[in-house]
Amino acid sequence: MLFLIISTGCFAQVIGKVDKKTKEFSIAANQKVDYIVYGYQIANATTQRLICFSSNQDVVRANVHDKLGSYFDTYTMPPGDKIIYLGIAGTFGKMYFITGSGQKTIFYLPRSSYVIN
Repeated sequence: MLFLIISTGCFAQVIGKVDKKTKEFSIAANQKVDYIVYGYQIANATTQRLICFSSNQDVVRANVHDKLGSYFDTYTMPPGDKIIYLGIAGTFGKMYFITGSGQKTIFYLPRSSYVIN
């Protein structure tokens, strides 16, 4: 039951943060909690998953083919890639995934999975 709750984004633990000044989203390495957070194509948890962040190696491996990838934290993303917070979309945050070459993809993360500070 807990796995389902975290994976759908409802009542998920806060594992990420958005820097108030730069709007950059990050998930720290080596957190002491188990987590799974998915980013979606639209601000709806029933839509296509585009990115996965998880503390579980099996989950990261299982989602490696997501369009934007699957990672333990934002520091394991390819060099130059970053995630920028764009604003609120209901119970989700609208994010830009920007590759090192400048390609941008919008996706949505559950607001319950991050804080802004």
